[in-house]
Amino acid sequence: MEKIEVSLEMMCYPMPCMILGTKVGEKANFMTVAWFTQISLKPAYILASLDKSHYSNPGIKETGAFSINVPSTAMAEVTDYCGLVSGKKYDKSTVFEVFYGKEGKAPMIVECPYNLECRLVQTVELAAEELFIGEVVAAYSDERCLTDGVPDMAKVDPLLLNVPQMAYLGVGSHVGRAFKMGKARIGKD
Repeated sequence: MEKIEVSLEMMCYPMPCMILGTKVGEKANFMTVAWFTQISLKPAYILASLDKSHYSNPGIKETGAFSINVPSTAMAEVTDYCGLVSGKKYDKSTVFEVFYGKEGKAPMIVECPYNLECRLVQTVELAAEELFIGEVVAAYSDERCLTDGVPDMAKVDPLLLNVPQMAYLGVGSHVGRAFKMGKARIGKD
């Protein structure tokens, strides 16, 4: 099969969407972000990449905290809304039912089936973005989304973003067991 060079915009898509929460002044603010990833397990660190112009950035720096809220596919419209409008002009503090975790600094969204409470560890400055590295201090899940006591992504039904097609997607079918399927090939190559 011949390979054809394509745009770099397709590099890492589809990606899960999340709604980042922080306080700006005295109000909760939420913004949709697709550029985030776990970067360490112990300690549990997560990274969110935000353009420097975003309204949430000063709030993260001031409070030293942010949340990662994983919306389900049923939340596509409100997730898209939070990415279309800025907290500079629109008050997004009343869009969701808000709760706070054990540190009490980062607003989280009740309607999202999975939430991470993060303490800011480091900010990395790039040309146009700021990378916020947070230590996950607590994770919260709707009970209905658990299987054997752990979050089940099929039940969470996370919203995925596919930029090249400008579309939101859901998680596909179960393919197999990670770190198990490949064992049948060991010693055959």
